[in-house]
Amino acid sequence: MKLPRALLLDLDGTLLDTAPDMTRALNRLRHAEGLEALPPDQVRPHVSHGAARLVRLGFGDVDATEFERLRQCFLQLYSETLADQTRVFSGFEVVFERLLEVGVPWGVVTNKPGWLTAPLMAELGIERLAACIVSGDTVPERKPHPLPLQHAATLLGIEPARCLYVGDAERDIIAGRAAGMGTLVAGWGYIGDEETPAEWGADGTVDAPPELIDWFAAADPAERLRSARP
Repeated sequence: MKLPRALLLDLDGTLLDTAPDMTRALNRLRHAEGLEALPPDQVRPHVSHGAARLVRLGFGDVDATEFERLRQCFLQLYSETLADQTRVFSGFEVVFERLLEVGVPWGVVTNKPGWLTAPLMAELGIERLAACIVSGDTVPERKPHPLPLQHAATLLGIEPARCLYVGDAERDIIAGRAAGMGTLVAGWGYIGDEETPAEWGADGTVDAPPELIDWFAAADPAERLRSARP
């Protein structure tokens, strides 16, 4: 892994704590369908996997027509309160300040559709700070395909091998590795108890956002890899 010159981030569960708003949307839909609310800690580990996973969690194996109806209802409810409780994970303000000081750009690569990604980041005041934003419908493929990450590198004008991608789902690491990037697991993210991030093949795990700064320090990359936690 070469010393990175750009930081790319997954959105839900990595840059943003979107679980409160997505949980509320799911429970509003369950209430409308005559079901009781699910506890937040039951929903949280599924949030990074998107609307489809949440609808399956909330309503089980319904037929395709009913599933699509529920999915569209969920997205509509979620879009109405995108940023009511969503926040940037604590510590990223320090990361962004440091990256700005050393001239390292950062961007977002997410499977969230653009019609949700752009207004969400705008409401939180961070859209203007990102050097690139690649949403789930920006290019024809979505993660775990490497194309979204390769596209982000192209937008930044930086070769993929000099980009570091951080995510909290296995598909993030698969996509990053396939794109030829360094990869890190966001240990603060929405990782379920049954998941085994140590087996995803990432270059390391970071437990808090400020730890990302170390990966851009002018130190020997091989030494960082030896000391990184799997």
